[in-house]
Amino acid sequence: MADCTVSVAGTDKSVVVAIGNPLSDSLKELLSKKQRKQAVAFRVNGELYDLSTPVERDMEVEFVLGDSPDGLDIIRHSTAHLLAHAVVDLFGAEVKVAIGPSTDDGFYYDFDRSEAFNPDDLEKIETRMLQLAGGVHPFVRETVTIAEARRIFAEKQQGYKLEILDEIEDDTVSLYKVGEFVDLCRGPHVPHSGLLQVYKLTRLAGAYWRGDENRTMLQRIYGTAFSSPKDLKKYLLMLEEAKKRDHRKLGRELGLFTMQDQIGPGLVLWQPKGALMRKLIEDQWREEHYRHDYELLYTPHIAKRDLWQTSGHLDFYGENMYAPMDIDEVSYQLKPMNCPFHIAIYNTGKRSYREFPIRWCELGTVYRYEKTGALHGLMRVRGFTQDDAHIFCLPEQLEEEIYNILDLNMRVLRLFGFDQYDIYLSTRPEKSVGSDENWARSTEALKMALDKKGFAYEMDPGEGVFYGPKIDIKIKDKLGRSWQCSTIQVDFNLPERFKLSYTGTDGKEHQPIMIHRALMGSLERFFGVMIEHYAGAFPVWLAPVQARLMNITDAQLDYTNKVYAELRQLGVRVEKDTRNEKLNYKIREAQLQKIPYMLIVGDKEMAESEVTIRLRDGENLPAMKIADFAEMVQRQCSEEKALAD
Repeated sequence: MADCTVSVAGTDKSVVVAIGNPLSDSLKELLSKKQRKQAVAFRVNGELYDLSTPVERDMEVEFVLGDSPDGLDIIRHSTAHLLAHAVVDLFGAEVKVAIGPSTDDGFYYDFDRSEAFNPDDLEKIETRMLQLAGGVHPFVRETVTIAEARRIFAEKQQGYKLEILDEIEDDTVSLYKVGEFVDLCRGPHVPHSGLLQVYKLTRLAGAYWRGDENRTMLQRIYGTAFSSPKDLKKYLLMLEEAKKRDHRKLGRELGLFTMQDQIGPGLVLWQPKGALMRKLIEDQWREEHYRHDYELLYTPHIAKRDLWQTSGHLDFYGENMYAPMDIDEVSYQLKPMNCPFHIAIYNTGKRSYREFPIRWCELGTVYRYEKTGALHGLMRVRGFTQDDAHIFCLPEQLEEEIYNILDLNMRVLRLFGFDQYDIYLSTRPEKSVGSDENWARSTEALKMALDKKGFAYEMDPGEGVFYGPKIDIKIKDKLGRSWQCSTIQVDFNLPERFKLSYTGTDGKEHQPIMIHRALMGSLERFFGVMIEHYAGAFPVWLAPVQARLMNITDAQLDYTNKVYAELRQLGVRVEKDTRNEKLNYKIREAQLQKIPYMLIVGDKEMAESEVTIRLRDGENLPAMKIADFAEMVQRQCSEEKALAD
């Protein structure tokens, strides 16, 4: 039998392997003892393979360890198979298995079962998974014909797998067997189940098959898995903290927003405190844009259907748009985007190169159809406000405008407390419009601006929008979670569709370049992220209530009302608690409401025309005159905002 050589990239280690033998047989020669325990797969030319893959040629390999991003993904995907194995073992063949992928922080598997799973079932499943893992069953890959795969899953009466097979155009597919469980999967997987003992099933949910509300509602079991118990413990602690910070819970407790079935899912009712915070955010947003030479626009919520046909949204985005409505026998639709309106304003007059760049911004409310199962508090809604802007510029201005947007973008994120983020440069998707030349030019402009700013970023191939490449900025909250908010998109398509032009220096008509840009993205989503980032304890400049006045007895009631009126005149956002309750009770309630300052008024404070100050963290400050306190609040607000500079 012929031999071939396997070498480890970046090392001087190599081994001669007989063709057809699995690479796993040679791990002792290629890896240290510690690495052998952690190895879950290997990579050749960017492709991942099972360790049991037969060696067919000379090759240079990279081994994938369980604590790496790819290794963790493989562990989680393999644990999803183990979960399905345990469920079928416990609940019998009447359980129909659907799909079980890994996710950013774990995995899930969807099941069709007549009886609902409950939390007690999760404990039973976890126990059975541990038993199966302890059996050290190998993950065995087999390549079979589509016909053979159909026979196997038909015998098991697994209709969801048969439906998946119907959509596969290849002649063969790969199956993986672990213990007695067989699944349809590309892989790779860990060598054996013994590597899958650090996991936790986290929750139950419902999910429509294929995400289609007209299809069967399946039961989804979520879980997570890690390569070490320490990492799992850290993650579970983070989950507990995330529950405390859940914006839906805090939004209700702090009186910021609500959603009601009577109004409709995914539609937000802003309560007074939330509405005041929103005003503070919007006012600061407008102020920052004015400083950066933007002009403000307002546009309607609906437009004739023909507008969306011209823009291409009906072709590329129609499934996310609401059904048309007839007005005076003309078809209209709710807007999913603001851009066609800004273009309409551009076209209200003849433009000269001397006007450029033109920077227009709008806090524009849009409406998009999101499936009910995808809705999630403020993070995914059906009606939301975009902090939208569109810049029309000359070709030679493109890179500088992107550079300026990045400057403003980072300033606004810092202003609201976000200084950690990941940046992605997304390139042309399969479904797109425009010439290769324009795509190349706009992608290079985005890249050059990022390089000029010195930002680290990752390429995200094929994830651009249909009309152009984009930069996405995913902010990180205090728990290290990433949230997609900011985006910068270059567009040659809409200027062409709407025949935009300007008169150049040569007296001829030319087409401008258009940049779409959102700093916060959805205001609702950004607001939800901020609630969880700050756990509801907002900085003083952003807190809807900066101080709460509380009297000790009714003897100070008139003085409390006087102080309240004076502080409001001095610009402090203050409320009062004059209930006939014990002071400690009032203080505790103010702390639960995350109010920065508690102002206590007793006989001594009334006599001295002062207030005693207690911070929300329990620290006490000396008594202070009313005007001095108001000045301290304003100074604190200025210092907090200065952190963005």
